[in-house]
Amino acid sequence: MSVDPRLKKIYPEFAKLEIDGLLVSSEANISYLSGMRSRDAYLIISKNKTIYITDSRYTEEARKILKNCTVRQIESSVFKTIAAVCKELKFNRFGFEERQLPYAEYDLIRQETGYILELIPTHGLVEGLRIIKNADEIDKIKRATAIAVNAFKFIKEYLRVGIKEAEIAAELERFIRYNGAYSSSFDIIVASGPNSCYPHHATGARKLREGDPVLIDLGVDYQGYKSDLTRTFFLGKINVSCKRIYNIVLEAQNRAIKAIKPGVEIRQIDAAARQFIAKKGYDRAFSHSTGHGIGIEVHEAPQISGRDSTKLKPGMVFTVEPAVYLTGKFGIRIEDMCLVTEKGAVILSGTLNK
Repeated sequence: MSVDPRLKKIYPEFAKLEIDGLLVSSEANISYLSGMRSRDAYLIISKNKTIYITDSRYTEEARKILKNCTVRQIESSVFKTIAAVCKELKFNRFGFEERQLPYAEYDLIRQETGYILELIPTHGLVEGLRIIKNADEIDKIKRATAIAVNAFKFIKEYLRVGIKEAEIAAELERFIRYNGAYSSSFDIIVASGPNSCYPHHATGARKLREGDPVLIDLGVDYQGYKSDLTRTFFLGKINVSCKRIYNIVLEAQNRAIKAIKPGVEIRQIDAAARQFIAKKGYDRAFSHSTGHGIGIEVHEAPQISGRDSTKLKPGMVFTVEPAVYLTGKFGIRIEDMCLVTEKGAVILSGTLNK
């Protein structure tokens, strides 16, 4: 059985942490390392063997798909199975993902191993690998992005006075599934009129009115990889205030994207957008980070914030989404996905007549 290059990158960390193996319980990390969408599974990694543990609902499918793992079916309980594997592989020190394994599960594993096995907390071993995307991952992200872009083109013609936010979200969900998506990658946000001043408005029954800004935040899951885009549309004539704020947000985004180059610190990307918005007098109206990494998860490293001095590298994929939210009035957000290349940023989502 060949060893996947992703697994090989983890092995050096075993020596640093003095662990014999690692329990992966994060669904995203299991999917990344195994190449199969994780559903009720755990992954145990050692230098000699990788074991995918799941129940009878998924074992046959897993055996058919997985090429770099041994599939182990749960017999009585998953924790007895994990303990049995640890004993078989003669582990003494066993790493686990400290932010992913609940304490109750941690304690059950200890019980099943007779409290002899030493469990060692780890953090970010797999997430660190996921920051740089390979060609296959980028292709899937591009496809997820293309479906979302086409969904926006479709819905732009569908918007009209009197339709409910929830109806728009439902039409988008139908469209993306018909066009190859597994699902939306998060609950679609449709925020009309004053609802658009809430960054993560819960899509509801409000009906669109003439002159409304309509903020739509949409993501697509394509073969396990995600997209995340936001567009703000307008019904009828755009009032002067909305147009002015829209142009400020658009320029802030353009400045941030132009700053994207290998070797540039992430906080400089955030600053390029944030400083322009602040200069225009709306610093307090831009309340969140300028963007976030995206891949198997909608939100993953890196975080495009003013606190991160990490330098950009080719293969990073993240959103750039400056915004201005005026409480009780309206909000404008424009979000695109960017790939860092040797020459700078490639906007995966295009301009879509912004």
